[in-house]
Amino acid sequence: MGCLLSPESSDLDLYRETVLKTADAIIASIKDGKAYAGPEPRALNKIISSYEILPQHGSGFDSVLADLKKDVLPNFLRTFSTEYMAHLHSAALLESLAAELIISSFNQSMDSWDQSPVATEVEEAVTKFLASLYGLADGAFTSGGSQSNLTGILLARDWYCKSVLNHDVQKLGLPQSYSKLRLYTSSVSHFSMEKSCHLLGLGYNSVVKVPVTKNQKMDLDELERLIQKDKSQGNLPFCVVATIGTTDFGSIDEVEKIKEITDRYNIWLHADACYGSALVLSSKYKERMGNLGLCDSLSVDFHKMFLLPISCSCILLRDPSDFAPLEYHADYLNREEDEADGFTNLVDKSLQTTRRADALKVWVSFRTRGADGFETIINTLVENAAYTYEKLNDVSSCKAGFCFESGPRPQISSVVFRVKKQDGSFTPQEEDELNKKIRRHLLQDEGIVIGQTVYDERVFLKFTLLNPNVTHKNLDGILDTILKSASTYGQL
Repeated sequence: MGCLLSPESSDLDLYRETVLKTADAIIASIKDGKAYAGPEPRALNKIISSYEILPQHGSGFDSVLADLKKDVLPNFLRTFSTEYMAHLHSAALLESLAAELIISSFNQSMDSWDQSPVATEVEEAVTKFLASLYGLADGAFTSGGSQSNLTGILLARDWYCKSVLNHDVQKLGLPQSYSKLRLYTSSVSHFSMEKSCHLLGLGYNSVVKVPVTKNQKMDLDELERLIQKDKSQGNLPFCVVATIGTTDFGSIDEVEKIKEITDRYNIWLHADACYGSALVLSSKYKERMGNLGLCDSLSVDFHKMFLLPISCSCILLRDPSDFAPLEYHADYLNREEDEADGFTNLVDKSLQTTRRADALKVWVSFRTRGADGFETIINTLVENAAYTYEKLNDVSSCKAGFCFESGPRPQISSVVFRVKKQDGSFTPQEEDELNKKIRRHLLQDEGIVIGQTVYDERVFLKFTLLNPNVTHKNLDGILDTILKSASTYGQL
């Protein structure tokens, strides 16, 4: 039929032709260094809405590719641009794009060995290596950090209910006291904590947000006070989530000290290290993340600081037996006799059934770059953030009556700051509006995409530096553009 990859020479030729045409179209769409060169939202919506999604008669790939060239490829966000630094959303290493092509071409499903023979063995080898890298024991790949966190919290809930309350959630559902279960995480942690507790039947009210210190780390005195308060009220503290690299600030909670508290109260310790886990490959900065081998579960993302394509994440455990709540044997899929004969069915460690062979991206990129190659990348990202922070605090950077105010000193590669009037003549509200205008101007008029957040109840701008191609010259240029924008919008 000419529609599938097959051993037929004509199909193999068509596959090669399709891939090469697509690669050429992608290359042709990259005409400058801007992070975004497309229209504003309403105009872009109008362009895409003009296309019929499912015509009665297909127009063929060449016709669709022409439309892609005209209206889609030029309007993608370019994560590889040195002018993109808005989110924890990285460019992808070239070899990992080759791995993506392999993954999509063979389309394995990671639930049973007979759907993914070598891909299963690759994932098993990679997860065992990763577990040893962090001082843990076992793991499984997931669709992203939110699912990794959901898995860790689910396992924490079931462990606590079984070991402390003598109640098997897997068989019996939630215990009558489920509304008393409490999870503790910092006030600047990821929103997947609330979403996970909602999905697990515990609700947002089960999440206790612990205040943070000035440097945006969890206040451990407050953590223990809140645990004691809940216990005195008859509530059930079951999990503490440490954040190893918060989304906005890159701040790192103190795992060793948190572990002392969780051991004291018999609480599961999960670490959301989706951002900061990459520090493990930097001999220079590894100590900043703490000893993650103390955690009961750990979330790691590879589509952030490791620079792999979305999606690529994993959940790692200290005790492999804690995966037990995810086991369920189906006669058509993960038969018990298969496992006795050495067939590994990874569905027993996953919330998902059908799942991509994402571990191959790690296998390919780790072997291609090596430990020293990744260390160079990670050190560059951390040091770019440190350079930016010093630049922001250099009074000689001020121009045309405007200067910068920085947030906390960066621990990883995120830097938050705001533009303010040098003479202090703007109110905080006027400065908030100015910073909002600057970010929007950069996006729509300059092709520069940076972030925006709130720090100390004020609007701040944000650089999330995940591109090792960014130089100090690039950073100087963007900061200069920001101040020029301030001098324009600050007069309005």
